[in-house]
Amino acid sequence: MTGTENAPSLHGREFVMASSTASAVDPDSPSRFRYSERDGVIWGDYDGDTVTFGRFVGTRTGNDLAVSFAHVMAEGGAVVTGTGHSRVETPGDAGGIRLVEEFRIGDIDHISICVEA
Repeated sequence: MTGTENAPSLHGREFVMASSTASAVDPDSPSRFRYSERDGVIWGDYDGDTVTFGRFVGTRTGNDLAVSFAHVMAEGGAVVTGTGHSRVETPGDAGGIRLVEEFRIGDIDHISICVEA
């Protein structure tokens, strides 16, 4: 993606986690994120890999997302909350949309890459 043009709406799109500094991603069962979007608000749910289920809500300004999230860990059942910021990218010849996410759990910063399913 070039310039300041906005990527298409995320509404109804699904993404899978390709990499994360928070955990090793299981390529056979990666976390899946389902997005809804309307009038600058985004929300959705996710599950898979290390997460039993999770929810997020936030805002979108241009290609920047800001979210708060909560999820339950598959191992041990701990509830994890945090905030994150994502950049929506449309890699030219790669097709689809990619989300580059920077998020914080507790006081530890992480980065993950999610690709459109």
